[in-house]
Amino acid sequence: MVNDLTPMAVLALDTSTEQMSIAVQRGAQLWSWEGPGGAQSSAHLIPAIEGLMAQAGLAYADLACIAFGQGPGSFTGLRTACSVAQGLGFAAGVPLLPVDSLMATAQAARQAHADQIDEPLRVLALLDARMDEVYAAPFSYMPANHGQGVWHADAEAVLCKPEALAAAFTQPLQALCGNAFAAYGERLPWPELPRWTALPTAQAMLALVPTLLAQGLAVPAEAAMPRYIRNKVAQTTAEREALKRSA
Repeated sequence: MVNDLTPMAVLALDTSTEQMSIAVQRGAQLWSWEGPGGAQSSAHLIPAIEGLMAQAGLAYADLACIAFGQGPGSFTGLRTACSVAQGLGFAAGVPLLPVDSLMATAQAARQAHADQIDEPLRVLALLDARMDEVYAAPFSYMPANHGQGVWHADAEAVLCKPEALAAAFTQPLQALCGNAFAAYGERLPWPELPRWTALPTAQAMLALVPTLLAQGLAVPAEAAMPRYIRNKVAQTTAEREALKRSA
């Protein structure tokens, strides 16, 4: 797919969810590709990137930066995106731009549902964290007089049960966005608010790149790291035995 976008040569990739999303921007053109994420990401990510770069006629050294979905999200997906971005960045001498996956989700939802109304917007981005929990963070969008508006994180991201969201975020919201509605719909608070299904796409990340670069958030390849919120995904044998004894 080819679309128009603001001029800049950038590669963006996200494998933090069940969808792998890649986009390459050259000048005012955008080439994008989406496919299954998860365990399949490592097998298809590099060939898909190389295909898009060839279509765009770009060498990696031509890029202003490589943007990658930093997380939160799938442990395997976050490691895959970061390691691939690091390898490409090291080889080409190109800086990396870590992008908050929840902010990219908010931007993707805005592009799909409110892009024609350039007004302030406050959403809660929600991504299914599995294990009966969600990743969540609130974001505010402020229009700009010229060019792309700016997103601001209103609070730190949390990992919690769906029922705990209302206590964690008490400021007014205009919409919920993300991929948590099918799994947790009735358990989510604020049933009166619009629910915009969205994922953190590479196209949404590209829209965030100019502002994030202007904020000085690009880093050398060796300094790039995934952003984990859940530190553990499994209990040790000793922890399981202790829980059984205390039950």
